[in-house]
Amino acid sequence: MIPVEPEESDDLLSERAGQRLRDTAARPTRAYVLHPALKSASARRLPEHGLGEALALAAALPELEICGGEVVRLARAHPGTLLGSGKVAELKNRFKADAIDLVLIDGTVSPVQQRNLEKEWGVKLLDRTSLILEIFADRARTREGVLQVELAALSYQRTRLVRAWTHLERQRGGFGFVGGPGETQLEADRRAIDDQVIRLKRQLEQVVKTRELHRAARRKVPFPIVALVGYTNAGKSTLFNRITGADVMAKDMLFATLDPTMRGVALPSGAKIILSDTVGFISDLPTQLVAAFRATLEEVLSADLILHVRDISHPETMEQAADVADILGSLGVKEETPIIEVWNKLDLVDASQRGALTAQASQRPMVLPVSALTGEGVDPLLAMISATLDEDRNEAVLTIPFDQGRRRAWLHDQNVIQNETEGEDGWRITVRWTARQQSRWRQFQAS
Repeated sequence: MIPVEPEESDDLLSERAGQRLRDTAARPTRAYVLHPALKSASARRLPEHGLGEALALAAALPELEICGGEVVRLARAHPGTLLGSGKVAELKNRFKADAIDLVLIDGTVSPVQQRNLEKEWGVKLLDRTSLILEIFADRARTREGVLQVELAALSYQRTRLVRAWTHLERQRGGFGFVGGPGETQLEADRRAIDDQVIRLKRQLEQVVKTRELHRAARRKVPFPIVALVGYTNAGKSTLFNRITGADVMAKDMLFATLDPTMRGVALPSGAKIILSDTVGFISDLPTQLVAAFRATLEEVLSADLILHVRDISHPETMEQAADVADILGSLGVKEETPIIEVWNKLDLVDASQRGALTAQASQRPMVLPVSALTGEGVDPLLAMISATLDEDRNEAVLTIPFDQGRRRAWLHDQNVIQNETEGEDGWRITVRWTARQQSRWRQFQAS
């Protein structure tokens, strides 16, 4: 994990709680992926597709050499080892023969199960949450991103300090030892993590305050905010680059974008918007990450329009869309916020299916098939964005005192003025605006 404030407890955290993948070994870490599939589980997606996503997650870490993966079907989860004894023995022989260093289990693994499997197989083991944390740590570039990942990782690590290594059962005490007589090593480890979590939260609070200042400043700018959201690897950054001409990292891998990016865009109608690219969503997103990245994801809450980018070529695009809807709901996105569904990656859809797909999209008022890679459908998308932001306008008459020229200038920048005359007590201005523009005007007045 990226260090934030190195001190005496950092070695302890990395050795006993973190155990990061990063090392200086000459060869890459040989990894194997397992996707447990409980027969009684009511999952949205097929196990084979779940394994495919897990393999893609693992491939997102450059230091891993993926040696294979498989679906393990379970009648029930065994409390001690998750898998049955026969399967554990079978995999032990395979891992030894293939010189596997790391096993990635695409699901939740309890600390006891992790300890027992690591001991039995002689390898390191990561569950789905740990793997996603590793990817986020590898991708974080801004100060806020680094702090958010570090906080999420420490919160997760604290829950796993029951890893029963023998040294955690020792007590230490006497003069010169922090914590005093009788404090167990486990308690000391937990307290060290708690201290670092407090420091990280304080640092993150300052970053969050700065982000809120930026958000407040944007509210004064008379340009609507359009946020790109979607499942990871749906093509949001490619679409962002296509619309803005920016050069945001866009690769065919999960979580290629972590830190949010915003750019101003002039629509064909002449109107200006601010387009925001955000981190991709994924099923079973760790709760620690949702909490840590809430300040970043709140950019979506202030958006005037949301573009839900879907990989329409993916076999489980419907399931992915449902996961995104769940996360948007948990964030508290208002129902009145308009959402345009962008059916992306049209270039990957078989030619025989494209006609039916286009016809299906035409029957829905806020759906457009596009290819961000080739540019097909992007111009109609920009036209739909413009039309959506311009609809449902109503008129109002405002009186602006002569000494409040800044407010008059704001209305002119917003391009909502229909008529303007001068009276004895100020400008009498007739405006035609949307409900959101009216809301931003009230916020601007109050600032």
